[in-house]
Amino acid sequence: MGKVIAIANQKGGVGKTTTAVNLSASFAAMEQRTLIIDIDPQANASSGVGVDVKNLENTIYELMVTDLPGVDAVHATEMPFLDLLPSHINLVGAEIELVHEDNRSYVLRNKLEELRRKYAFILIDCPPSLGLLTLNALTAADSILVPVQCEYYALEGLGQLLNTISRVKQLLNPNLAVEGILLTMFDSRLRLSNQVVQEVKRLLGNNVLETLIARNVRLSEAPSHGKPVLLYDALSLGSKHYMELATEIMRRNGISIPQGVVSVAPPETTQTIDTVVAEHPHNGTHHAAKTIAPIHTATEQSVINPQ
Repeated sequence: MGKVIAIANQKGGVGKTTTAVNLSASFAAMEQRTLIIDIDPQANASSGVGVDVKNLENTIYELMVTDLPGVDAVHATEMPFLDLLPSHINLVGAEIELVHEDNRSYVLRNKLEELRRKYAFILIDCPPSLGLLTLNALTAADSILVPVQCEYYALEGLGQLLNTISRVKQLLNPNLAVEGILLTMFDSRLRLSNQVVQEVKRLLGNNVLETLIARNVRLSEAPSHGKPVLLYDALSLGSKHYMELATEIMRRNGISIPQGVVSVAPPETTQTIDTVVAEHPHNGTHHAAKTIAPIHTATEQSVINPQ
């Protein structure tokens, strides 16, 4: 059975889609059969692997609102070992169409049962929100990978997300674990980037992945060519970092690394979100209060406890 990893953060522009596309490509480069599920109506992950969704008949939208089998919505990409379940702008209406469905939070999970047997990894690119689509992804996932931009504002919503995950675990998916916190857009020349890295590691410890994704021009250019950075420029810093990330995650999950690939970190086990919060209680610091603050708003409550 393949491992399902949701890549989620309600804040936009932190590198979710970039990570989904390039981590998937890196897994595929190491001959791990991988599926990208694009559950973001913007469909950027779909275009990022060279798939034009405009004329596709079967997408994630049809999968979620009809009886379409999962295998019929999967499309091949130009990379061996890498397939795509594409998104479509119609997915914007899926939350409204599913609102009266029984077990609407489990739609994606039920559809993935057959696909799990075909792939080593299934990565879900979530939209920048905590709505029903993201809730479906978290309910279907074995673990969550959280990209965090190395800037101050990226820390603001991290506590909200961690507590939402905790509630999802309590109510919908008791086996949900933290795959890791991934620090992105790192610039070693900036003091702020280094401070954010230190603060996140201090608060979340071993849950922070060792691999840092640095800012890289080639990484930014690759989507305009409809390619993962590994196909666009295999020698770029972006390619190197995402290969290192794939290696680290494979080692954490006890998967053997092909010869010639160097790992950057020792194997670690994923931890549940309850462990993450419990190990880092309030300590009076400004960021700590932000990071583990409980959920209060009615909107957040409705997301994690839909009526």
